[in-house]
Amino acid sequence: MSQKSGTRFTEKQGYYLAFIHTYAHMFGRPPSEADIQRHFRVSPPSVHQMIVTLERNGFIQRQPGVPRSIEILVPPESLPILEWSRYQNVEITVMNH
Repeated sequence: MSQKSGTRFTEKQGYYLAFIHTYAHMFGRPPSEADIQRHFRVSPPSVHQMIVTLERNGFIQRQPGVPRSIEILVPPESLPILEWSRYQNVEITVMNH
């Protein structure tokens, strides 16, 4: 299965694809929908709908009934650079001694 001919992903879809690619590269396995939900701070139905849309458009494929089976079907070089700070707040704790 491959990306549908001529179909381009939106900016938002690109960030989801970039997250999936980066997560899989960092951790050696694709993210769960819960991992994606935590990163983008969206509801479970929103993540699931995005995954379904990405699959329907040929950007990813999954194995039915197999968790963490998302496979990216677009070339990594076509993905946007993931801006971690765009979606994640970093909290720094300073301890006084």
